[in-house]
Amino acid sequence: MTSAEMVSSSDVTGTNVYAHNGEKVGHIDHLMIDKTSGRVPYAVMHFGGFLGLGEEEYTVPWGKLNYDTRKEGFVTDITKEQVEGAPRANKDWIGDREYEARLHDHYVAPYYWM
Repeated sequence: MTSAEMVSSSDVTGTNVYAHNGEKVGHIDHLMIDKTSGRVPYAVMHFGGFLGLGEEEYTVPWGKLNYDTRKEGFVTDITKEQVEGAPRANKDWIGDREYEARLHDHYVAPYYWM
């Protein structure tokens, strides 16, 4: 189901993400969904690489992405330097509010849980 207000998660996976200057910076691999609230707090993105090789996976706050119908993709103000300096998550980061707070502070994004 796709409408102006909703989109299927399967349609978001693989969607390109662009910088404000129009340069493609990566694509969305998958979304993280808060089971209690039903909100999407994060997109897990792949940045860099060539033909899928050398890509790195980063978690970014969902609020840092804005859909652009002309590009049929998301636009972000996140810089390459911010991505490279972002707090890296270990495999057990889910539910770690301290890590999430550092991530949101790093990207200057409001906390989704407040």
